[in-house]
Parts: sequence; structure tokens; C-alpha cells
Amino acid sequence: MPDPVRIAIIDSGVHPDHPHIDAARLLPGFSVARNGSFTQGDTLDDLGHGTAVTAAIMDQAPDALCVPIRVFHAALRASARALVSAIDLAVEARVDLINLSLGTVNPAHSAAFAAVVERARVAEIQIVAARDVDGQACYPGSLDGVLGVTLDWDCPRGIYSVQDGVIHASGHPRPIPGVEQRRNLHGVSFAVANVSGIKGRERQAG
Repeated sequence: MPDPVRIAIIDSGVHPDHPHIDAARLLPGFSVARNGSFTQGDTLDDLGHGTAVTAAIMDQAPDALCVPIRVFHAALRASARALVSAIDLAVEARVDLINLSLGTVNPAHSAAFAAVVERARVAEIQIVAARDVDGQACYPGSLDGVLGVTLDWDCPRGIYSVQDGVIHASGHPRPIPGVEQRRNLHGVSFAVANVSGIKGRERQAG
């Protein structure tokens, strides 16, 4: 049997005690500050977003191992420097896929992201990221070499579609029993997570 697929999840960390998280499938991760400096560990999620993203990926890719890289701390905001550092950490960790359920619409950061995307490409690591936010190009998800994902509310969670060369996927996370879908977290973050999980499952299957 091939080695488990390894997926880095750049987000707010993960809460290993959440019922949708299999703690045995979590690998040691990193915490990245706004200035790009980092420490190993300290990946406990205080915001819930990274836990929900990780749960969606684990649900879609039941054999994958996940490397949490925490860039969100007090709020769902991070600097471009932190994101670039996080991607480089994922590359150094020799993962197979990088899930980036976030990005920036500021084109001033495109060159820095293009450089780190190239470093991931050379290492044969696929980055999955949001291609756009409300129709506005998002970086690094809209760059060449990144698997950019767009929202499609009509797409079932377990699949994605390709339209005009663009990946479309559901923006719904793993369902929570007793919670209406519209009241759960949702959005392009989870479209990205669903695609990362499906891609991980596909890669595991060979």
C-alpha cells in the first residue's frame, strides 16, 4: 500500500479533540507570525475555521495525514509574508498537497507568491487555493501553477467539476448533525478544502 498522502493545511490551526478530527492523522505542525518567523507546534485552533477546514479534508480523504500550519491567530487575517513563509514550511515538510483556504486580492503581493509557487512546483507539490473572492482575482490562487478553486453551490460536496479549465466545488463543510446547512460555516474556504481532500483521495488511489 502506498504511503499516506500528506496535506499541509495553512489556516488557524486545528483542535484535535473536535469529534470530526482524527488526532492520529495529525502530524506536527507550525505556527507562523505576521513577520514570517515560526515555531514548531502551537497549532491549537482558537477560531474554529482551521478545524472545520481540516475536518472537511479528512472527510474527503480518509487516509490522508494532515500538517497544520497556523497563520491565523486572534482573527482570520494574516500577512502576505506569513503566507509565503507557511508555504515554504510546507514545501520543506515534503507534503504532497498544500491547502490554502485563503489568499489576498492585493496584486502587490503577486510576485512574492509567484516565486513561492514556483518553489512548490519544483518540489512537485500541488497548491490548492481560492481562485477568486466574489469575482475578484485572489492570490496565489489565480496564479499559474496553482489549482485555483471557484465556488459552485450546486455542486455536490463529494465531487468537483471543471468548466473552461477552472475547478468548481461546493462551499459547504462537513455537515454537523442537528445544525442546518445554512447556519454552518461555508464559503470558498470549504470549496478549496473539498477539492484538496478529493485530490488527496485521488492521489492515494493512484
